[in-house]
Amino acid sequence: MRKYRKCDSSCGLLIFLILMVCFGLWPAQRIEAQLPEANVLFQSPNAVSSPAAQAGPPANPAAREGQNAAEEDAADVEEEQDLMENALDILEVADNYWKNGDIENTLNELDKAYALLLDTNGDVEIARQKDDLRLLISQRIMAVYSSKRGPTNGKASEIQLIMNPDVEKEIRSFQGPEREFFTSSYLRSGLYREIIVTELKKAGVPEELFWLPLVESGFKVSAYSSARALGLWQFIPSTGYKFGLTRDEWMDERMDVLKSTRAAIAYLKELHAMFGDWLTVLAAYNCGEGRVLRVISSQHINYFDRFWDLYSRLPHETARYVPRFLATLHIVRNPAKYGFELQTTTDTLMNYETVKVGKMMKLSDVASKMEVSEDYMNVLNAELRYKITPDREYDFKVPEGSLQKFQLVYNDIPTAEKPRLSYAERNKSTGPGRYIRHRVRPGETVASIAKRYRVSGQSIYSCNRINRNKRLSQQTRYVRIPIYSAETASAKQKTTGGKNTSTAGSTKTYKVRKGDTLFGIATRFNVPVAKLKQANRLTTNEIKYGTTLKIPTQG
Repeated sequence: MRKYRKCDSSCGLLIFLILMVCFGLWPAQRIEAQLPEANVLFQSPNAVSSPAAQAGPPANPAAREGQNAAEEDAADVEEEQDLMENALDILEVADNYWKNGDIENTLNELDKAYALLLDTNGDVEIARQKDDLRLLISQRIMAVYSSKRGPTNGKASEIQLIMNPDVEKEIRSFQGPEREFFTSSYLRSGLYREIIVTELKKAGVPEELFWLPLVESGFKVSAYSSARALGLWQFIPSTGYKFGLTRDEWMDERMDVLKSTRAAIAYLKELHAMFGDWLTVLAAYNCGEGRVLRVISSQHINYFDRFWDLYSRLPHETARYVPRFLATLHIVRNPAKYGFELQTTTDTLMNYETVKVGKMMKLSDVASKMEVSEDYMNVLNAELRYKITPDREYDFKVPEGSLQKFQLVYNDIPTAEKPRLSYAERNKSTGPGRYIRHRVRPGETVASIAKRYRVSGQSIYSCNRINRNKRLSQQTRYVRIPIYSAETASAKQKTTGGKNTSTAGSTKTYKVRKGDTLFGIATRFNVPVAKLKQANRLTTNEIKYGTTLKIPTQG
């Protein structure tokens, strides 16, 4: 019953409106707007008809289907044009993030823009726009990565401070069982802050990396790990060697603060050029770039890898290493928030002077004569393995302002005896009856090993119980390599009355080089300055470049 009433009322309304139009009491255009189907049946003479309306419906179903397809294509083009516009809008958002130094969100927005492009498959014009936008996005990405890999400034230089359950776990560890380690490490950091931050600024890398030694070594210059990593930055021997850190029987530059810091920065910059992401760089610093590259390769993903994408497949130590570093940044930026009262030290290692010395001296003897702290002398010259200067020319560090005093007491400092070397060092040293151990690799022979070490094959046979008729690798894992050095020849020469034998009271000569000082030459040859001046009839401490000096020998 209700349906009929509704229909009747609708029909009545329609008739009423038609009559109104016929008598000119209602605008035809308003009827067309309200009753779109009525204008086909009842069209006002004053209305302007479109060509499509005049033509009427398609003559056959095929034509109607073609029209529908064309309308759908037009709608698809319009939709894809909208996608292009949206991609441009997102690109603008990415640019704003980049201007504000927010690199992570910049890359996220660029990802979104590129994802929209993947949803488009339009005509030629759409394809051109797509190619243009793809190129524009690629340029933005390259620009972002270039800014990250070059010297960075402002917010762009900061390592993103992430908080997640893994970072929170490391914070709790520092708050609890490792609290003493953290606070003492923080206190020691003050000794090295000026020297390390200065080098970080010079290199244009994030200053937050200053806190990496806290995670690595607790800011202990002599920290030594089971993997044979040593120093503030925990260099293993091979990596230290790669970046120019000397390691011999007298010194190990991995313990030198300035030298090891410069080597660490060089390594970090090399890794950043490789990965572009600082957290991934830290992971590679911990476990090696090869391991990280293998993980990336196994994921079959290029370019957009981030540490948190690799996280689950890295070694456990490395997976903990990066959150531990981030936990450190959280605490040092807001210690009170995490229940810490961190004390700082005003001491610094930047305040020192360098002087060349040429004799063996115990650091304890130097400190005693100069009346300074022995611990401070040990820290300044941390690279000395036995706390003794080597038996050759050496750049010795003394506290700033104390150089003149050191020069006055230098001759009073007793000459130290050469330290007794450890077993490992004895094996590295040269001389009659000494040897080193060589690990035999598959395919090696006595002849190839002898050639490598420049010794005779017979000497290797003499030092090792080796069957000449059997393969070397099947008999032993290690062989002894006898080493004979110039030390032996020198001893023979002296016993046979060679020309190099010196006697008390004799002299030798030295030609002054650029940068030489009288005191430096005196210390190099271990003679008093006064005696050197007397031998050369000098009335002042000034010497000229190119002058030949007589060096009196000590008898």
